[in-house]
Amino acid sequence: MTDGLPRRAGTPRAAVPWWLPVPAVVGGLFVIVPVVAMTGSVDWSTFGHLVTTPASLTALGLSLGTALAATGAAFLFGFPLAVLFARSDARWVGVLRAVVLLPLVLPPVVGGLALLAAYGRIGPVGGFLAAHGVRIAFTTVAVVIAQTFVAMPFLVTAIEGALRAGDGRAEAVAATLGAGPTRVLLTITAPRAVPGILSGLVLCFARALGEFGATLTFAGSLQGVTRTLPLEIYLQREIDPDTAIALALVLVAVAIVVIGASSLLGRRGIA
Repeated sequence: MTDGLPRRAGTPRAAVPWWLPVPAVVGGLFVIVPVVAMTGSVDWSTFGHLVTTPASLTALGLSLGTALAATGAAFLFGFPLAVLFARSDARWVGVLRAVVLLPLVLPPVVGGLALLAAYGRIGPVGGFLAAHGVRIAFTTVAVVIAQTFVAMPFLVTAIEGALRAGDGRAEAVAATLGAGPTRVLLTITAPRAVPGILSGLVLCFARALGEFGATLTFAGSLQGVTRTLPLEIYLQREIDPDTAIALALVLVAVAIVVIGASSLLGRRGIA
């Protein structure tokens, strides 16, 4: 059932034009062929050794840890933003939305430079913290900040879309019965948006895990401190191409799992 209404089984779908599969297949092959080609270039006899070296495992562990932290931070700040964007029509909210979603279109390196300007030693925030003995740039914290910066818009858009999809009648009824805004948000609005929230968390984690440009610019590449798996792949590309391809396949595998989970959550949200 959906919103109290029975689901209609066997609902007819619009017919697909006869010519559509041709460009669709070409588009699919455009993405699939490079991945398959990369898979075919791996020496599988040494794959296990290449992805379990101390440097590789350290980079993978750092990537997973910082991506999880970034996802948590993105939800902490992104969920309130998504609610505000979905429920308010104020002009200043529209301006705020455009600024918050800016990392979606900014090159990651530009985002890294912006973070460095703000949180570096001579930046307004970084300078203040440095005067009190706290350094952010080129630390693990900087990795989390960079990943949060580029990944949070994905979570915000997913949650905002889920909130806008609701008709708002249940919230309105609850409000007329005396429920306060916070209670309505936590007991009605948020539970109804759970599929969108979960999907947004998955996409946010995936984007944080694969972040490269902003991390390199703002956090650098210090082994065990800021060198995440994408940075390790970039480094190994020049030193040991076989290791770079093997580690890249690890990220591809993680991406497939993430996309599959996101698709599953999306289907369950529609059902």
